[in-house]
Amino acid sequence: MPNLKAFFNPASIALVGASRTPGKIGYSILENLKESFQGKIYPINPAANEILDLKCYPSVLDIKEPIDIAIITVKAETVKSVLEECIKKKINGVIIISSGFSEISEKERELELKKMAKGKIRIIGPNVLGIYTKGLDTLFLSKEKFKRPKEGNIAFISQSGAVGSAIMDLIGYEGIGISKFISYGNALDVDEVELLDYLGKDVETRAIAMYLESTKRGPELIKVAKKIKTPIVCLKAGKTQKGTQAVLSHTGALAGTAEIYSGAFKQAGIIEAQTTEELFDFAKVLSSQPVLKNNKIAIITDGGGFGILSTDAAIKSGLELPSLSKESAAALKKILPSYAITENPIDLTGDATAERYQKSLEIVFKDPNISGVVCIALLQIPTLEDSIIDVLRECKIYGKPFVVCMCGGVYTIERARKLEEFGIPVYPTPERAVKAIATLYQYGQILKKK
Repeated sequence: MPNLKAFFNPASIALVGASRTPGKIGYSILENLKESFQGKIYPINPAANEILDLKCYPSVLDIKEPIDIAIITVKAETVKSVLEECIKKKINGVIIISSGFSEISEKERELELKKMAKGKIRIIGPNVLGIYTKGLDTLFLSKEKFKRPKEGNIAFISQSGAVGSAIMDLIGYEGIGISKFISYGNALDVDEVELLDYLGKDVETRAIAMYLESTKRGPELIKVAKKIKTPIVCLKAGKTQKGTQAVLSHTGALAGTAEIYSGAFKQAGIIEAQTTEELFDFAKVLSSQPVLKNNKIAIITDGGGFGILSTDAAIKSGLELPSLSKESAAALKKILPSYAITENPIDLTGDATAERYQKSLEIVFKDPNISGVVCIALLQIPTLEDSIIDVLRECKIYGKPFVVCMCGGVYTIERARKLEEFGIPVYPTPERAVKAIATLYQYGQILKKK
């Protein structure tokens, strides 16, 4: 069977179920395809001659040219006959957007498709949102209501289209970049195991975020994840008895116990996120920072309270705040006012300037006792200039992992996003920043075992 390349790099696409009615799934997908895709687009609708200035065809069999992939949006009852035509046309793969299969206990309908497709065509779906990557938008979500993420280096795979769309919308707003997004739904053919294997070899992807409800191939999942060098963060749903029952009604698959999955993730070297917040907090830092070689970090802040909160979070996360070397401590005392705190956590106090940060960070990053830095910059103080963004950006030259905490409203958020454009992860709370850098230590330990 061909690999998944055709899904992400097609030269031609047929949309079966293209609609002339704005608001319909078949119209929205065609509209998004036309705006994003540079290859050939073939709308399939036997009742239309033309949609959005594109010539329509009654069937994929009426198209003389080869077709790489087809997107199917017709009713569940009609999918079988469409799939037969796609196989006859020798299309490489299909994305079945249509629902009405095992997720509503119509398992036989789904099994029929599986038997037909085996050895002949690849399938993503059914019951999916679609694929989104550079130059390819097969989603049926409107641009007015759903902000597409910018191009980046995090791949996101989601068993749930709804979860995928909501998180994608959020990270699009927050400015997090995506290399690929795949909603794979009921996983009739292509599942999370094959997607992980593909993305682990993808040069555009530096971290993989995964929302998982269930897997039918646990041992294979562990085997594939173990050999992948790309960090994987997984949010597992269905951890309670009620949640497990909800998974069964959602995708028609059993979820398994939380303990089994957590054990499997540890065995596979997968970092488990406990919340939707953590899923991309962790993926963001793993995609942009080197690993933390040991658990020794420094915290620098311009607000004492935030230094305390960060320290508590660090200790809870298994991190240490060692004393600086004698040379570093002496150097800090020379450049800081007498009322500043030079012990780790280092408090530059509420009259800190960008220059004070720059000199302090240089000393701390060069200290042999420190392997990573959490920098808290509260921009509300009047002495801290916008040049702090340049100061923090330049910290990349030291080659040590670091994260930034900027807590505040619109003014702060705008500057945090500027910083993230340079590949520096920024978090709105000290606890989230510390958890992120702790993840770099956790992944460093995982790599030692791989």
